[in-house]
Amino acid sequence: MPTIDRPAPIRSPLLETGDGKYIVHGFFTRQGGVSQGIYHGLNVGAGSHDEPKNVAENRRRVAHSLGVKPENLLTVHQVHSPDVITVTGRFDGERPKADAMVTNTPGIALGALSADCGPVLFADIEARVIGSAHAGWRGAIGGILENTVEAMIALGADRSRIVAVLGPTIGPENYEVGPEFFAEFIAKNASYAHYFSPSRQENYKMFDLWSFILDRLKASGVNADALKKCTYADEAQFFSYRRTTHRNEADYGRQISAIAIVE
Repeated sequence: MPTIDRPAPIRSPLLETGDGKYIVHGFFTRQGGVSQGIYHGLNVGAGSHDEPKNVAENRRRVAHSLGVKPENLLTVHQVHSPDVITVTGRFDGERPKADAMVTNTPGIALGALSADCGPVLFADIEARVIGSAHAGWRGAIGGILENTVEAMIALGADRSRIVAVLGPTIGPENYEVGPEFFAEFIAKNASYAHYFSPSRQENYKMFDLWSFILDRLKASGVNADALKKCTYADEAQFFSYRRTTHRNEADYGRQISAIAIVE
């Protein structure tokens, strides 16, 4: 895998309204980092077994790309919850357990780590309110996306102005799930069956997490879009928990999607 010196984040036109004057963001790939081996590239996962100094340098590079201080690139201890925290400054001590953050404080970057789950970045550019969320299937079905929108509104955002973009996420052609998974969704809402399609393996199905997240966002009343880039399929750009599991590798890296208000 080739080495690239600088991070090469993907940017969404939807989040660049206003010529990036007040809001900066990036859906960072694994390119442009210093980690090696199975973590090759821009691994920002402090919970991985990568060398801590490499993770710290990778995070510094992400912060520099966004124009914030390294200590102001914030990530939470993600636990697949519906919990959102409102951030006014850097964390003291341990990272809080949650799966989304919102802020209206300039100079702070809100980051969502992922390796197949859905990272979602939010912004009301006019109100200068931003958010980031880590939305795996459990968080999405539990309300993490809707809760992020409500937390932004509490800071002065307007629902009709909020834009939300789903970053690199495992695609529907690579997300195979078992019968228990399908049954849990149908128990919640029988209409969720349309997010599943047949798999080659008997009793298994393919799940469309992209559409599930997008539909939840649109139902919350915000303007939503997705990059539709599959983490599992594109090893050159993305880490993937499922790909690592299929290879019986010992661990996996995490990419970051982050957004900040310009000071």
